[in-house]
Order: sequence, then C-alpha cells, then structure tokens
Amino acid sequence: MKKLWMSCALAIAFAAGALVSAQVRDWHDLDKVHDHVVEAIHEMERARAANHYDMDGHGAKAEQLLRDTEHELRLAIDSARRH
Repeated sequence: MKKLWMSCALAIAFAAGALVSAQVRDWHDLDKVHDHVVEAIHEMERARAANHYDMDGHGAKAEQLLRDTEHELRLAIDSARRH
C-alpha cells in the first residue's frame, strides 16, 4: 500500500513536471499546473496520514518536494503575469 501511494505521488509530480516543461502560452497554463500540484500535496498528506506517517522518511521528502514545486510555480505565475 505504501509503495502504491508513493508511486501515485511520484506519477503526479512527474506529470506536473511534464506539463511545466511544455511550451507555456500564458500564465493560465501554469495556474492549471499549480492546481494539480496543490492537489498532489493534499493527496500526499492523506497518504502519509493513512500510513501513520511511517514511510521511512520518503513520504515526508516527497511532500516537501511537492511543496517546493508549488512555491516555484507560484513564483513563475507571478513572473508570467508581469510580462
């Protein structure tokens, strides 16, 4: 079960990365990706809670990487809105 949740979180993170790396036409594209990353963060929180936060630190690391991704996307959206 733990591996399933980790695989799901990594798949969502990978998909979000693929969407970000695609050509961005306007900040609305980034905003949609941001929404998916925020959703992935919430899914990861639920997965970690369901597993009693016992994932040998990997769940916490995955969640932190998603939070870092969310932060960078927010900065990218702000930058795109200014240009």
